[in-house]
Amino acid sequence: MKEILKKLINGEITIDDAENKLKANTILEFNDVAKFDNDRKSRTGFPEAVFSMGKDYDDLLVIIENYIKNNNENLIITKLSKQRYKKLIKDLTSNNLIFDYNSRAQILVIKKKENKTEPIAKVGILTAGTSDINIAEEARVIVEEGGCEVLTSYDVGVAGIHRLLPQIARMVKERVSVFIVCAGMEGALPSVVAGLVDVPVIGVPTSVGYGVGEGGRVALDSMLQSCAPGIAVVNIDNGFGAGVFALTIINSR
Repeated sequence: MKEILKKLINGEITIDDAENKLKANTILEFNDVAKFDNDRKSRTGFPEAVFSMGKDYDDLLVIIENYIKNNNENLIITKLSKQRYKKLIKDLTSNNLIFDYNSRAQILVIKKKENKTEPIAKVGILTAGTSDINIAEEARVIVEEGGCEVLTSYDVGVAGIHRLLPQIARMVKERVSVFIVCAGMEGALPSVVAGLVDVPVIGVPTSVGYGVGEGGRVALDSMLQSCAPGIAVVNIDNGFGAGVFALTIINSR
């Protein structure tokens, strides 16, 4: 952007040329398949990710290959099945890339190099049951990509509330800035946590349940109806959204 503005000031290009170049740097258009928002990180604090579910494999490959050619930032691909991940590895091996795939979360981070920096904050992630871990892991990957350290404790739901209290005490002692709490069934855990801590709590309803609780709607309604203050709620199974929201809270301090 600076180079474009310098050329404009020096009279090397016109205002229209500068506008077109700036637009080209902001939106990467991939063969009429996708328009990638290359400026999202500077505008919102977190880079654009690729939601792979429902995309044709060849289209997904075009997006990834073109992004890699035009960007040095890590690329996050969400809801990526293990079968598609294995196929991508074969098709992209010539690029000397680092593939960090979390099979539980079905999320892939493609890196050109490892970047290790000091964490900017700590985030606590809890789940009510073992069946909620896949969504919690999605949130964990996102939070770590945003530069935070993550403390986790899984399977600490209200069916055995005594399991929760030592974990809350540990995380409070470690000064976590935000809690992400994933729960299915009746979705009560975020309310309990919010009644015990003095930092924001992000509730993530999961689609774990049966009968009236099937699909996660009961958990969602329960979290939205919570009488405990300080809870924000994302959509069902939206670990990605919870992770980005946690980073938004941290980066706005």
